[in-house]
Amino acid sequence: MTTQTDSPATVTTVYKVSGMSCGHCEGAVSAEISEIPGVSSVQAVASTGEVTVASAAPLDEKAVRDAVDEAGFELVGTV
Repeated sequence: MTTQTDSPATVTTVYKVSGMSCGHCEGAVSAEISEIPGVSSVQAVASTGEVTVASAAPLDEKAVRDAVDEAGFELVGTV
């Protein structure tokens, strides 16, 4: 799901990630996704497997998938 937020320059996308089970997992995923150019914030929630990403423009899913893979988890897709 990609939605426009209050700011016209921000796109919020919610991704589903499998394998996260704790705060350390959330931090690892957040850190890797935060390195993608244009990302302004990342919120990962292990209990739901959802990762909410705010960015200046829609992100390339391959870049997000690669970042999640680098953190040791699997991107299932968007919610």
